Amino acid sequence: MSARDFFNLTPDGAQLFVRASPGSAKDQIAGLWRGADDERRLVVKVTAPPDKGKANASIIKLLARALGAPKSTLSVSTGETARLKTITIGGDPAALEQALRRLMDKSS
Repeated sequence: MSARDFFNLTPDGAQLFVRASPGSAKDQIAGLWRGADDERRLVVKVTAPPDKGKANASIIKLLARALGAPKSTLSVSTGETARLKTITIGGDPAALEQALRRLMDKSS
């Protein structure tokens, strides 16, 4: 796995790199975003506004549902008020890798 993937595995789970789009027409995972330095992030669009954590809560709910993981295992670890976020996911790294790859295949 390269540093340019949209996620990194950790000993106790994974870090998912997200580009959030709050206030969208519908909740969806909309593929990959590629930054100027070739960084990759998963585009997550939510209808919730970026107000008092509402968008972050919607992002967590959408990702948990898509990954088949409990919401309690996901948290925003960086970028609480920014579009570019890191979501920490607790769980078995091998299982999370498979779920994240399937997620990307579905959104492509």
